[in-house]
Amino acid sequence: MANALGLDFGTTNTVLAQQDQGMETASVRFHSAAGESDTMRTALSFIKDARLGASALQVEAGQAAIRAFIDNPGECRFLQSIKTFAASALFQGTMVHGRRFQFEDLMEVFLKRLESYAGDGWPSPVQRVVTGRPVHFAGSRPDADLAMRRYDEALTRLGFPELHYVYEPVAAAFYFAQNLTRDATVLVADFGGGTSDFSLIRFETRAGRISAIPIGHSGVGVAGDQFDARMIDHLIAPEIGKGSQFTSFGKKLDVPGSYYSSFSRWNQLSIFKTTKEYADLKNLVRQAVEPDKLELFIDLIEHDEGYALNQAISATKMALSSQDEAEFRFAPLGKAGEKSVRRSDFENWIEGDLGRITAALDDVLEKTSTAPGAVDKVFLTGGTSFVPAVRRIFTERFAADRIETGGELISIAHGLALIGERDDIEQWTVPVSG
Repeated sequence: MANALGLDFGTTNTVLAQQDQGMETASVRFHSAAGESDTMRTALSFIKDARLGASALQVEAGQAAIRAFIDNPGECRFLQSIKTFAASALFQGTMVHGRRFQFEDLMEVFLKRLESYAGDGWPSPVQRVVTGRPVHFAGSRPDADLAMRRYDEALTRLGFPELHYVYEPVAAAFYFAQNLTRDATVLVADFGGGTSDFSLIRFETRAGRISAIPIGHSGVGVAGDQFDARMIDHLIAPEIGKGSQFTSFGKKLDVPGSYYSSFSRWNQLSIFKTTKEYADLKNLVRQAVEPDKLELFIDLIEHDEGYALNQAISATKMALSSQDEAEFRFAPLGKAGEKSVRRSDFENWIEGDLGRITAALDDVLEKTSTAPGAVDKVFLTGGTSFVPAVRRIFTERFAADRIETGGELISIAHGLALIGERDDIEQWTVPVSG
């Protein structure tokens, strides 16, 4: 019987895995109103349900949460990419139908819903839960210690005897290392929704057992969500008032750019809706030089268009991975939401972000005095690794035959499960305050 459960609590998707008696790993499967899956979108929906009591909420997670949100417009509170709030000291909770939920509450509710969806397939008993954590959390001023305390609190509530944490790229490296045929120095680049993490490890096999020597880690709070934000900033924000003005005491002033910083983080729109900034935005319409644009902005927020926006942006970004030009379509904007996007323009928009990713990669090589030629294998994982400009960062430094991809959704969770079964687990883990 498996001893450990690997938990990849991701910005976009969450995966749980265990090792079976044959040393293979398998993902936990979930059965919800949206069907069967071995991955779960990291999302929650809350709807008041009088059948459950005056203050009770019907909660769904993953695709079922998305379906509840689409089927119950105006009644459903939808939260997505919960992980992006983990390291933010500014996030002290959010109100959901009159009840305040802190980050720990949201993580706990999400994982309990997954347990319910797994039913008899939920691993039990479990001695260890091994959870992945990024090298650097997302956010402008992320507090990693705060994030890990929040993780620890949420997981402790679930009653697991042992809690361990492993850097996400280390877990991915361990997963990929199972297929190595010789000793090797391995660089894993893990591109999640919120972070890009790098881990350099020396893997050696002695008497059929893999051992590892950690060489170095690096990372940056930039990845796919930031690329999405750049697209929103250029394609949509100007249509809803960015760069426009309002009149105050006879003077024309710029509409605050902070409104659009919040909007560009589509996964935070439901939070923005409850803020003072949003209330100020609505009051500004009467003074706006172009009130129609601000009214459109407010309509997008009021009608919870964050998910539809995410779908439109993701489709365009994915198309640009294989095409030089792609069509962007976002119906709530009408004609203003129909645009052609060139890959060259997209790459210009994310140039600064690519520079930060490049700097993080160079950092791990430089501080470990590792020349690119000394790296035997490079494993790229995560959806953002398909962006051509991101791949070029690696093809410009490493021989093409050393670069491999695969296991974009499962590598971290399955690596965590494998690490959890080892008697030298402390070699791989990091402390809560680490």
